[in-house]
Amino acid sequence: MKTNIISLILVVTTVIASTSCSDDFLEQTPTDAVSAESATATTGNLFLVINGIHRLLYTRQNSNGRGGISAMMIQNEVLGEDMVMNARANGWWINMASWNDHTNATDTDDRHAWRVLYKVIKNANIVIEGAENAVGPDEERNAALGQALAFRAFAHFQMVQLYAQRYDAAGSNSQMGIPLVTDNSIEGKPRATVEEVYTQINADLDAAITRLEGYERSNTSHINQNVAMGLKARVSLVQGNYAIAAQMAAAAREAFPLMDSITYASGFNDYTIDEWMWGGHYNEEQGSTFTNFHAWVSRNFSSSNIRGNPKSINSLLHDLIPVTDVRSAIFDPTGDHLNLPPGIVISSRHQRFPYTNQKFLAFSTGDSRGDVPYMRAAEMYLIEAEAKARLGEADAADALFPLAVARDAAYVLSANTGQALVDEILLQRRWELWGEGFRFFDLKRLNMALDRNGANHNAALINNIMFVPAGDVRWQWQIPQDELDANPAIKQNPS
Repeated sequence: MKTNIISLILVVTTVIASTSCSDDFLEQTPTDAVSAESATATTGNLFLVINGIHRLLYTRQNSNGRGGISAMMIQNEVLGEDMVMNARANGWWINMASWNDHTNATDTDDRHAWRVLYKVIKNANIVIEGAENAVGPDEERNAALGQALAFRAFAHFQMVQLYAQRYDAAGSNSQMGIPLVTDNSIEGKPRATVEEVYTQINADLDAAITRLEGYERSNTSHINQNVAMGLKARVSLVQGNYAIAAQMAAAAREAFPLMDSITYASGFNDYTIDEWMWGGHYNEEQGSTFTNFHAWVSRNFSSSNIRGNPKSINSLLHDLIPVTDVRSAIFDPTGDHLNLPPGIVISSRHQRFPYTNQKFLAFSTGDSRGDVPYMRAAEMYLIEAEAKARLGEADAADALFPLAVARDAAYVLSANTGQALVDEILLQRRWELWGEGFRFFDLKRLNMALDRNGANHNAALINNIMFVPAGDVRWQWQIPQDELDANPAIKQNPS
């Protein structure tokens, strides 16, 4: 029986002419996918599929609020305690923040990640299966194949963190994971174990790192070796493989200098900034006004959601940021935002709430575009520092210092050690990565409870979901009902 996973692949029947992989080719408007036969005819054509995968990361999926990975980033933030919903506005993200969507197998937002990420996997498999026989230079073959392997690993990694129990570094990890799709067969697959999923993720990333050696990408939307190593660092941190995490993070961030304070406060909307290792770029033809990431999380775009429900930082978290730290200045406890960058305007129609963010700024009140940060060098500093601190290495505080002092010139080298240093690094992580899609994953990997009490959350607005204990079954997203209906080999999570 055909599985729903397979049915999600996008196939375009357009006849594709052979072409080389020049800079112009890489920058042309991508398709979502191409037929497998056409896609694998030449190494140049392989990049049409790769470009299609890039686009899947932000393409609108049936509704304005379902914009690929961009939407998943917002979901992961509103499920945590650090991004605060202020009012219902047009209703978007309130049910997710209320822990209603991902606990309902028939909910379209519960299905969104499953649907998009298996599209990514299936299109990556087209490249992986066909690259060997594609006609063209080995350099192009390796670049396309390396990116496809990295995308397949990335998609499986995102999904296993959502739909399965957390990885336990001290356990066997024989709990149900997700279906591993490493070919283009049409039979429904059962759920592999969590350990089996991570084994495949690591194998794909190791192969990607090798294949991408020497690849010079045309822009930051493509995956190069640094990004593949950064993904390996993320995975290793989750698995508790701290030595590998530290090594990969340090190598990954090479040639990506940290932003200065002025750039940091400029709106997080430009993927050409040197610190951005990997980012999504919206051009005028590909953007979707009410789907773009900044259409939901920026402070200034004039949408009904942002005007009525601007996103705030957890007040308790903000009050811990030193006033000398630039990360304090990109949130306004008054909500008036009197220190916006030049040319940025917030209209009188925008509601004012305490602690609203101006970290994310759209191009203007009438233009929701803005590039999306998928990976930055700052994250790599945090991974290296946390990994070394957990290993008890003497230079763990030194690993944190460059990031901390770049954000706060008054910062002094930490004297903390052991768990106190780990806690400091995790706090820095919350300050640094606010809004970038990490909080739900971090709470889950750390086996921490969700605790929204005592801050500026509106309990009535979010269904009184103020505390969810660690280990609760709701930390696992429900397998979408569409998949259960189509694939008799799969089993549901407890609810």
